[in-house]
Amino acid sequence: MQIEILYRPSYSLAKIDLEGGEEVRVEGGSMVSMSDGINLETGATGGLWRSLGRSLFGGETFFQNTCAAPSGGGTVWVAPALPGDLLALDLRRESMLVQSGSYVASAMGIEVETKWSGAKTFFASEGLIMLRASGVGEMLVSSYGAIHEMDLEAGEKYTVDSGHLVAFSEDIGFKVRTIGGVKSTMFSGEGLVVDLTGPGRVLMQSRSTDQFLAWLIPQLPFEREGLGD
Repeated sequence: MQIEILYRPSYSLAKIDLEGGEEVRVEGGSMVSMSDGINLETGATGGLWRSLGRSLFGGETFFQNTCAAPSGGGTVWVAPALPGDLLALDLRRESMLVQSGSYVASAMGIEVETKWSGAKTFFASEGLIMLRASGVGEMLVSSYGAIHEMDLEAGEKYTVDSGHLVAFSEDIGFKVRTIGGVKSTMFSGEGLVVDLTGPGRVLMQSRSTDQFLAWLIPQLPFEREGLGD
């Protein structure tokens, strides 16, 4: 499987070239187009309960598409729902935690499942569960805005706003906390941050969907009760 990403970082589009008989798993709604002969099957990946958990708690679709190339090979084009970036992660028997809605596609050797936070409860705006991706192969993740990648050294600490966190290595130590107290959380637009401790890699997005919605919703027209009767 070969991945080429075009039009970065604002409106990224990924071209996935498959060899004969090779398959790729694509998140529902992410497929843009495909070459002749590609066989697309839709199903509940990993079974009913895993798919239900991924849908209800991980922000992903219940059903996923599996695209299989014919003997001569083929091409699948994919894109995220929001304007932003795409990044291909080459996993080698490692695990990444991915924010809700950022998973786009992956090789069949990658297993994607919801991860219960347990003792390391992750209080992000998306909920208590992130997606856990593990295995061997390439995986495409998306962002709102551009993706900025950092590699933390052992013991190195970094703080990221929860709304800007796309993914990070599962082995990274993390602690979620409020910043600036109650007044800051309520009035300054800042809320939860994640303190990360290396070693491991961190992916951040240059824009926050929460902040965009906070700006957008007050601009939307609405009908006031009693008007127009």
